[in-house]
Amino acid sequence: MAMAMAVGLIGAGKQERADTPTPRPASQSQAPDTDPLPPPGVALPRTPDRLAATLTVTTRRLRDAVQRWDPADAVPRDVTYLALHHQRMLRLMTDRRALGDATVARLPADVRGEARDTILGRRQLAAIPRSPGKLPRVRIASAAPAAELRRHYAEAQRRFGVHWSVLASINFVESAFGRVRSASEAGARGPMQFLPATWRLYGMGGDIDKPRDAILAAANYLRRSGAPEDLDRALFAYNPSKSYVRAIRRFAKRMRIDEGAFLSYYAWQVYVLTPDGSRRLTGPGRD
Repeated sequence: MAMAMAVGLIGAGKQERADTPTPRPASQSQAPDTDPLPPPGVALPRTPDRLAATLTVTTRRLRDAVQRWDPADAVPRDVTYLALHHQRMLRLMTDRRALGDATVARLPADVRGEARDTILGRRQLAAIPRSPGKLPRVRIASAAPAAELRRHYAEAQRRFGVHWSVLASINFVESAFGRVRSASEAGARGPMQFLPATWRLYGMGGDIDKPRDAILAAANYLRRSGAPEDLDRALFAYNPSKSYVRAIRRFAKRMRIDEGAFLSYYAWQVYVLTPDGSRRLTGPGRD
């Protein structure tokens, strides 16, 4: 297996039925948000107090917007803009450790856990050594609807016993939920980034580029590698990096605690590494 690192980038609780998504709690405010949406490239606060206040407001607004969104449809405009603002702040807090840690310490309880898990997951991804050489060209396309992906995760959980949040986390990290369509440096392909040789063993005759087939194959691979009993061993087989294992678990934990986090991550944009730093390829405007 090999990883595209598109976003470079399992917690306790009652296990729900695989074919029934966890009900999202009612939003505190079901009325449409009439406040102005943050512009795509708006300057971000650079002090812990101001950044914590802005992230808190944005996270709560994003949760309300996600509550109003039917995930069978395209991502609404308000979710897109709020999720981008949310993503940019968490990226900043990932990269600037002192600022990020001081900001997390100032967040209220309802925002802190999500921010902490997301930042730590991203830092684990950043810790994975990268192969030297020319960065691959990235090809992007639209993702399958969030509701469709959720059904595929549920089907894979029923068949192979791998929790849907783990599969969603891999799909998120490997290809930004299928938005990254190019192969990795090692030649891995598809929404779950399979090497062709591995696909022949675990793909069950499916199409490596189709979301459903790739998600089922990933669950099959993880099951035959030790999941769900030894999930860490299975994830390490998927990508031999302890940092990768920790990152997948962080994102999965957050989605398992709050399924709305899956939709927030789904609404994030694709960033890629360039010789001059990271660059955003999707979404409104450009950084």
